[in-house]
Amino acid sequence: MNKYDTIIIGSGPVGLSLAKSLSNANFSVCVIDRQTAKDLSSPPYDGREVAITHFSKRILNDIGSWDLIDESCISQLKEAKVVNGHSPYSLHFDFEDTNQSTLGYLIPNHKIKSAIFSSIIDDPKITFKEQSSSKSFHINPEGVEVELDSGETIHGELLVAADGRLSGSRRQMGIPAEVKDFGKTVIVCKMNHEIEHENIAYECFHYGRTLAVLPMVGKQCSVVITVHSDKAKDILDQDDTVFSQDIAERFNHRLGKMSIASEKFSYPLFASHADHFHAERFALVGDASVGMHPVTAHGFNLGLRGIDTLTRILNEAKSSNEPFYTKENLKKYNQTHQMNTRTLYYGTNLIVDLFNSERSYAKFMRRFALRFGNNVWPIKKMIMDQLTETK
Repeated sequence: MNKYDTIIIGSGPVGLSLAKSLSNANFSVCVIDRQTAKDLSSPPYDGREVAITHFSKRILNDIGSWDLIDESCISQLKEAKVVNGHSPYSLHFDFEDTNQSTLGYLIPNHKIKSAIFSSIIDDPKITFKEQSSSKSFHINPEGVEVELDSGETIHGELLVAADGRLSGSRRQMGIPAEVKDFGKTVIVCKMNHEIEHENIAYECFHYGRTLAVLPMVGKQCSVVITVHSDKAKDILDQDDTVFSQDIAERFNHRLGKMSIASEKFSYPLFASHADHFHAERFALVGDASVGMHPVTAHGFNLGLRGIDTLTRILNEAKSSNEPFYTKENLKKYNQTHQMNTRTLYYGTNLIVDLFNSERSYAKFMRRFALRFGNNVWPIKKMIMDQLTETK
């Protein structure tokens, strides 16, 4: 009977990154997913651009994925500004206040997914079960047994769930999770513009909606609109010319004339945080552990931080000739990653609630928060360090 060191359910970017990270540490891995290898090697454009921190770049480089990303698609984020309503005042982050040449990078989501899959497809220590799903699994002191919907049964020492915010694996293990439904929809698209963006990212908290404008390569940007879900259809159905003029006006014509350059995509907005990230021979990673609101761009970066932590702990145990899958080892992962995620998760939700509230005290607190963030250097430095740290 062939028995893998680790079985991973889910082939999203975090699950695949974990597979490669573990393979590099000499673990045998089996990845299970409903998609085909062809789908994962050339995923379609989905409108989403992912902000990558320097720490995440280091991880992607370590697993051999960074150099597989088309360099012409990577945009550098030099500055970031947070704007409240139509006020000219902004909370401002500048790479010149750091020891790096950029705050981070903006990369199309489908390019990241393709690069990560390309790094694992010919890896002899990684088995990919395509067009498969877990029908059921059983965990006992002797190991993990996963029955696929095809009838095949596979065995392993450790099971890792990377199957999303509404993880079925997490539910089957009886791990509770907080799910916060914001009642909103995110609409994303690509736009052309006539004035250089100077690699500045904007997050504009307008009343009733949020508008993020993120610099892409050349005179293009990614536009991210967050609105109450009952307003989303009107925006999605809007004529391209009307939509483009509306965005340019809402952005105070900072980029001059703007025109839509892609299809509009929409995604329901909710966040989630598991009560704990481990059980007997079982661990949660990526959105199955914590699914973030996109406003602070921490989702994928936290996912990569989690797989870096998990790989390090498992590898330390294996290098010491100890069972890597023990609950004590997984508890170390849980404690470390919970410390990394909880403050960010609840802090982000608090920021979102504050900046979307129409109450008078909230409007005052928004103005105060921006000035506090700008003028209290330790707070500002802590935020920038999180973007630019590499380890």
